[in-house]
Amino acid sequence: MKKIVIFLPALIGLGLVASAQLQTGENVAVTSTDAGKVRGYIHNAVYTYKGIPYAKAKRFEAAQKLTPWQGVRSSMTYGPVSPLETPTTNVQDETEFVFHHDWGFPNENCLVLNVWTPSINDGKKRPVMFWIHGGGFTAGSSQELPSYDGESLAKTGDVVVVSINHRLNVLGFLDLSAYGDKYKHSANNSILDIKAALEWVKTNISNFGGDPGNVTIFGQSGGGAKVNTLMAMPSAKGLFHKAINESGAFSTNMLDKATTQAITAEVLKTLGLQPAQADSLQTIPYPQLVNAGKSALKIITDKLKAEGKPITGFGLGWGPSVDGEDLPFQVTSKEAYELSRDVPLMIGTVKNEFAVFMSASMNNASIEQVTDFIKRQQKEKAEAYIAAVKKAYPEDTKPSDLVAIDVMFRPGAVAQANQKSALNAAPVYMYLFTWQSPVMDGKYKAVHCMELPFVFNNIARCEEMTGGGKEAYTLADKISKAWVQFARTGNPNHKGLPNWPAYNNTNTATMHLNNKCEVKPQMDKELFAITTPGM
Repeated sequence: MKKIVIFLPALIGLGLVASAQLQTGENVAVTSTDAGKVRGYIHNAVYTYKGIPYAKAKRFEAAQKLTPWQGVRSSMTYGPVSPLETPTTNVQDETEFVFHHDWGFPNENCLVLNVWTPSINDGKKRPVMFWIHGGGFTAGSSQELPSYDGESLAKTGDVVVVSINHRLNVLGFLDLSAYGDKYKHSANNSILDIKAALEWVKTNISNFGGDPGNVTIFGQSGGGAKVNTLMAMPSAKGLFHKAINESGAFSTNMLDKATTQAITAEVLKTLGLQPAQADSLQTIPYPQLVNAGKSALKIITDKLKAEGKPITGFGLGWGPSVDGEDLPFQVTSKEAYELSRDVPLMIGTVKNEFAVFMSASMNNASIEQVTDFIKRQQKEKAEAYIAAVKKAYPEDTKPSDLVAIDVMFRPGAVAQANQKSALNAAPVYMYLFTWQSPVMDGKYKAVHCMELPFVFNNIARCEEMTGGGKEAYTLADKISKAWVQFARTGNPNHKGLPNWPAYNNTNTATMHLNNKCEVKPQMDKELFAITTPGM
């Protein structure tokens, strides 16, 4: 058999060989930070850095500047994630297939970040998109979902994408302020970690091709709640210039200092420690600390209930609190909104969120079964509820669509949009992601997190969630461009979308993101009146 030999130069001449998809080496993708040089790699023409430390911290103490290192630090793999209160030891097979988590490796030394950029040495000053992961205030990481990967967004949007890890749960929020000045900020260390990462961006991002004067913070679910928290933090003012909140506009009040200190006192008591022994909390094993924290939260929850004080949900949990200094205001207060009045905001939710799971038994039910389900839930309001859902979503035809509608996340987003737009300052843009995934016979609809592959232009990485069809790629191009345009200019409009007006409580202009994108006024006011009294 005759061998066929084709010379590489000939292939290059024919345009069949492009630059190497992956470039690595001692002198590849080397740049500087204020703590020393870092080396990443280049993939698909995007400079990629992972696991770069942005600060250091002892347990329960505020983040501090890094000790500079010598030489070049290899930064090619994701760094440690904050330990979880309940480590993942088993998963639900089908749901895990759809979400496809990467749990990472836990370590309390988790103050690290990742950077994706089209170039580090072309003199450009690109918008910086600073991603804050979800998972409430207790779980998650910058690598948890495949959609979080910043390569595609950096490449197609010509932006610098940064994502971070930070302390969570008891590590990020246990208030030890009563036990020594070194713990002064401990009630909100988790949020202060994010602030430290933003300070790192301000100091260093120009060496990664980014503009420190044009930083957009964006996050989903718990990440959206962290966006709101940063907007209410006086010391974070000026570290970011635009904000995007995706499914994270929770309206519950933060705990006060008296409550957070009472929780810590119970932690000490549970562990058999005296107040003078509070420093012991810095060294006890993490699982022991977690169990003491859970016990303390339940004790204080029960105590507050006994006193007749309102408790939302299942009880108290870890999260930011009004400490009088780092967070002096409630996130939804007039003072907080005034603090961020000049920060443009994009805010929205997905159509079905967690309602898909809460009504899972109704997925293939008949209209009679669904109606009975609604009557059990809504009682005398059942007919009004059905009419309100049909008015909000007149094109829906499947019976389960009547009960898989989110009424938990979107009301908070609407309330926030109304309050912020009433300032008549920086604009607000509202969206509702209504595209329905075909995966598993359409069972997952527009579930919580479904918009993320579209925002990051990562359909190829997230076929298990999106199905990977042509329509998904087309919509991802439109949505990712809108997010990039907002980061670049504070306005998401681009030629691929119909005109997207700024929101106010008169026009209630909401961009419905679907195969056909269109702006509609708020269609679910009657629904909220039934399910969310006061809205």
